[in-house]
Amino acid sequence: MDVDLDAAGQLTLRYRLDARPADLRLPPPATPGAADNLWQTTCLEAFVATPTGDDYREFNFSPSGQWAVYRFTGYRQRDESFRPASAPHLSLLAPPDHIVLEARLAADLLPAAAALHLGLSVVIEAADGGKSYWALRHAAAQPDFHLRASFTLDLKRNLP
Repeated sequence: MDVDLDAAGQLTLRYRLDARPADLRLPPPATPGAADNLWQTTCLEAFVATPTGDDYREFNFSPSGQWAVYRFTGYRQRDESFRPASAPHLSLLAPPDHIVLEARLAADLLPAAAALHLGLSVVIEAADGGKSYWALRHAAAQPDFHLRASFTLDLKRNLP
């Protein structure tokens, strides 16, 4: 996992899965765009919050090329009226021994704050249908990527 927040406020996330693509259940390529329920199969995710307040953003990135962006006003309280200002840009590299998915998020997709707290996570579905849930930190006995205590990566950024 590589994370880069550039001077313009763009966040780039590079996820690397050290597994043969043939050993994973990957969704087939699709037209890039917004889609729901991506987390039901192999999906890479980011949760982004500010140091204060209860709201946060959830980003889902599928190896298919589809994505989702949600805003929550509190723990699992989705703002149904939220529409992202722009679309994430995804790219996928899948040689025989690993997968790299890069997601670039323009500054207008992120909360406007000088500091951000990130929770980074991955749902992996194996070729046999078994699922595993990975995160920088699991703050509960069962995986729950929405828990703010799991947002453990802190980034500072320059705002105009």
